[in-house]
Amino acid sequence: MSILADRESRLLIDGKLVAGGGGTFTTVNPATEEVLGVAADADAGDMSRAIEAARSAFDETGWSTDTALRVQCLRQLKDALREHIEELRELTISEVGAPLMLTSGAQLEGPVDDLGFAADLAESYAWRTDLGYATPQGIPTRRSLVREAVGVVGAITPWNFPHQINFAKVGPALAAGNTLVLKPAPDTPWCAAAVGEIIAEHTDIPAGVINIVTSSDHAVGAMLSKDPRVDLVSFTGSTATGRAVMTDAAATIKKVFLELGGKSAFLVLDDADLAGACSMAAFTAAMHAGQGCAITTRLVVPRNRYDEAVEAAAATMGSIVPGDPTSKRTVCGPVISARQRDRVQGYLDLALAEGGRFACGGGRPADRDTGFFIEPTVIAGLTNDARVAREEIFGPVLTVIAHDGDDDAVRIANDSPYGLSGTVFGADDDRAQAVASRLRVGTVNVNGGIWYSADAPFGGYKQSGIGREMGVAGFEEYTEIKLIATAAN
Repeated sequence: MSILADRESRLLIDGKLVAGGGGTFTTVNPATEEVLGVAADADAGDMSRAIEAARSAFDETGWSTDTALRVQCLRQLKDALREHIEELRELTISEVGAPLMLTSGAQLEGPVDDLGFAADLAESYAWRTDLGYATPQGIPTRRSLVREAVGVVGAITPWNFPHQINFAKVGPALAAGNTLVLKPAPDTPWCAAAVGEIIAEHTDIPAGVINIVTSSDHAVGAMLSKDPRVDLVSFTGSTATGRAVMTDAAATIKKVFLELGGKSAFLVLDDADLAGACSMAAFTAAMHAGQGCAITTRLVVPRNRYDEAVEAAAATMGSIVPGDPTSKRTVCGPVISARQRDRVQGYLDLALAEGGRFACGGGRPADRDTGFFIEPTVIAGLTNDARVAREEIFGPVLTVIAHDGDDDAVRIANDSPYGLSGTVFGADDDRAQAVASRLRVGTVNVNGGIWYSADAPFGGYKQSGIGREMGVAGFEEYTEIKLIATAAN
């Protein structure tokens, strides 16, 4: 099989690859602006049929109770994806604009391998826990705690790391016994549709267990939050859209998982290797054109070394040239679309209006006439009150902010509506750990440590979301708890 060989994808509904009721819509290479092909454009009728297929598969088959079948199918899917990994790599680079170097990690191969973690966890998980004997109200009782699938899951995913986020939902949701409807972002429909082809043609996943619905119409995805046949909606994306998902889900009181925005801080303490820390912060902010919700986009440095920090960050950021994502040397590719490029440029213009200055970058690369590229940019001269220091930009932009000691650094980091991630650098590990413990965020890197892993829960505080993805905690988001109390003789 050659994935999407005819340059047109299909929906996966009830085990069949079908056309969309809304016709088709184009998908574009963000590095070249070339139209790659078309994707099936689902309408409301398609989504309703997908939901019904998932509902029937949950209610009328043994999928939710047959753990062995689920484990077998997930391992089979992982193996099938591995067999097509080079085709998926080419597709991901072309449609996402993801640099080649990232596809061996979180952009592709890592998430595929993480399906194995979901399968292993389902196989070893303690689905039933004996709570022992008790006499509530004087009645001898044996009690068991049972974990079971929630039901039908609606998964709505963004474009920046499509495989990572799709599989972080699909893997644990299916492993836990749920059925699922996946609605990917309209910017990257092929990444999800290719998985649908592989499922339909190379796995034994029963019809209706997973349905993949691509659409240019965001209202089609919103149906998952509103439809009473859906028991849980799992959404990753902007905080503004997350609010809408919560509002829509409230009508049926369905479970909601939200992984939302971030404006994470990189704290450099006064005993740290300043140049090394600032260089790392700049490199991280430029990677994949800054299109990551957990990227640390505020660099918070000692005030008495502020100019030195700006210079160090700009030296690294300015050396990173936006380039062809097919090149092994490219770190910063394009942003996803012309709309996103213009949005990032709007924030750069705002930075100047707010009184900031560019230590490097600040616009489109002079040598890039085509493609949605933005120069890696360091903004200096602003405080944490500036909008560019408070709002999520989702581009290769780093704002440098001065602090007056550890307490002030913590105050600045926590002075944000978000609480997704953070980084602390300092020469004294105990001191850096103490600062990390005071950050109101879901994940923290200390002195170069990496929190990202299949077994590590990811999520945020405050307006960065509700719940956790990945790890045992992420798996349990897709389960319900049932207590069974049996009278003891």
